[in-house]
Amino acid sequence: MFTAQDILDIAIRLESNGEKTYRDARGHTENEDLKSLLEWIAREERNHGRWFTELKDRLSKGEDDHLLAEMSKALAEDVVREQAFSLQEVNFEAIAGPDEMIRTFIGFEEDTIAFYNILKTFVDDPTIAANLDQIVAEEKKHVAQFKALLSSP
Repeated sequence: MFTAQDILDIAIRLESNGEKTYRDARGHTENEDLKSLLEWIAREERNHGRWFTELKDRLSKGEDDHLLAEMSKALAEDVVREQAFSLQEVNFEAIAGPDEMIRTFIGFEEDTIAFYNILKTFVDDPTIAANLDQIVAEEKKHVAQFKALLSSP
């Protein structure tokens, strides 16, 4: 069974991995629109990671014990293990162009949304839930912007 701290570590890793991957991806495309979008999303992922780090710090200080107990009880290892949740590295050499890169990143964002939606089911604090909703909305915006680039000439 994962603890709340473990789950938050995964969220922090998701965001950190996203930030690093999007920054790295800039060097693997000539598409200026995609480069600009990747930089903007990397900054958003960094901000999400900071929020999860602050939440983890609050939990480690004994605040929100009810959240810690709920998450520890409810999130079984197999629920998290079934999803890759974008923790793997991207081999940019195996990606055949901007469209494939964008599809890969859409998958990452969708994995992240799925993880946060699972996480949210265990949150009873309205402020934390609202922050998670905001992060999910931002991740969905990333998906929409990637999809818009796919459909642009």
